[in-house]
Amino acid sequence: MASREGKYNIKAISQLVGVQPGTLRAWERRYNIVDPVRNDSGHRLYTDRDLKTIKWLTDKVNSGFTISQAVSLLEKEAVFSIEEEDTATTTSKIKEDLLRALLSFQETRAQQLMDQAFSLYSIEKVVIDILGSLLISIGDLWEKGKITSAHEHYASQLIKTRIGIILYSFPSPPIMPKVIAVCGPNERHEVGLLIFTLFLKMKGFEVIYLGSSVDNQDVKIVVGEVQPSLLFMSCTMKENQEETIALVKEVKREFPSLSIGLGGTAFSNVEDESILSFIVGDSKQEWEHWINIKLTEIQMQ
Repeated sequence: MASREGKYNIKAISQLVGVQPGTLRAWERRYNIVDPVRNDSGHRLYTDRDLKTIKWLTDKVNSGFTISQAVSLLEKEAVFSIEEEDTATTTSKIKEDLLRALLSFQETRAQQLMDQAFSLYSIEKVVIDILGSLLISIGDLWEKGKITSAHEHYASQLIKTRIGIILYSFPSPPIMPKVIAVCGPNERHEVGLLIFTLFLKMKGFEVIYLGSSVDNQDVKIVVGEVQPSLLFMSCTMKENQEETIALVKEVKREFPSLSIGLGGTAFSNVEDESILSFIVGDSKQEWEHWINIKLTEIQMQ
């Protein structure tokens, strides 16, 4: 249990969490997030618990939440976020519980678990490390015949909806090049594309999200209208790989200066050397590496 003894002044708190004293005072007045004790001189003194609370809120704000949203999450999930974290609330445990809830069609329970995850971790960690990896697990179960297509569709749609809400509410003033994100021909699975789009938006890219069911010719029309620096195309089904590659090569011929990325499980083991430079990879580290290479290429154009 954190100490209740006041031992940090507001300057120390400011330096520890990276928030200006004036902002901290405004948060206290408006939201009553902490109630610091006063020393004999009347100065604020914050406890270890106060520090933990303010640090948690600051992390959420830095992840894209507004302070009011962060406070709301804090009020709902305080038992998980402020006291020392129970060992059961690890990412693996959350994934296990969430998978169980999704495959038994328990929407309320699934939403509660996702709320809990977002209260504990950053948006990026939840979307990529929890929801992203969970989708892979669900896909594997379906391919192996261990769950029905109904289970797979239900779980994927619920996760897709949650990520979509975050994507369109996430404050991301564009400071990086424009990107178009679209599924490959005949692709219907777009959750992976949503995850990568959110990753790009958090990096400051301006992303035009087209999703699935976009005609090949229409993709080229939009590229011509928008003039993006990057086009990212997602393909999960092996049977759609060949047509996706054909479209990418066609777009590249028409727009030679355009940088193109390919992602999705259909490109996990590609032998076509002519498109290897397009492959973004499966992990966040690979995404970061690919993006850095493409940014360098764009800057040299």
